[in-house]
Amino acid sequence: MILETDRLILRPWEETDAEELYNYARDPAVGPVAGWPPHTSVENSREIIRTVLSTPETYAVVLKETGRPVGSIGLIPPEQCHVEGLPGEREIGYWIGVPYWGQGLIPEAVRRLQRYAFEELECPALWCGYYDGNGKSKRVQEKCGFRYHHTERDKLCAVMGDLRTEHFTYLTREQWQADCSARQESL
Repeated sequence: MILETDRLILRPWEETDAEELYNYARDPAVGPVAGWPPHTSVENSREIIRTVLSTPETYAVVLKETGRPVGSIGLIPPEQCHVEGLPGEREIGYWIGVPYWGQGLIPEAVRRLQRYAFEELECPALWCGYYDGNGKSKRVQEKCGFRYHHTERDKLCAVMGDLRTEHFTYLTREQWQADCSARQESL
C-alpha cells in the first residue's frame, strides 16, 4: 500500500533504505524518547527494517521532493499495542528525523493514516501515546484531534529496559468525522 499527501509518500520500508534510516535513527534525540535505542550502524538499521519495519501497515515517511525516507509511521496491530483497546482499534506510532522537526510533516502523515484507518480499514477508533517528556509527540496528537484518555505510570518500556509514564490519547471515527466537517466548514 502506498499513501500520499501534498508533500509525502508513505510506502513500505525497503532494505535499500537502511542508510537513510541510520542517518536519522542513530540520533539519540529521536529513539529513546519514543521508546527505542538509537541505531548503531547501517547494518543495524537494515536488520530493523527486516524485523520491525517490515510489519504490515508500517510505512517509510518519504519526502516527495527528494524521494528519501526521513521518518516512519504505522498502524500497530492490536496484539502489539501499548494499550488494550476494543476489537478493530489500532494504535498509531511515528517518528521523524531531527532536521524535519517543526515542519508539520508528521501531522500531515498522521492525518493521512487516520483517513486510511477510518475510511478504508473501518477502524472504530485509534489510540496514540507518548512518554513523559515527549512534548513534540503530544503536540502532534493534539493537532491531529486525539483526545487525552488516560495515563499509565511505572510502565515497562521493554526495549529500553526502564519504567516510564505513558500518556494515551484516543480518537473515534465519529470524532474524526466531526473534526473533518468542522475543518471543511472553516475553509
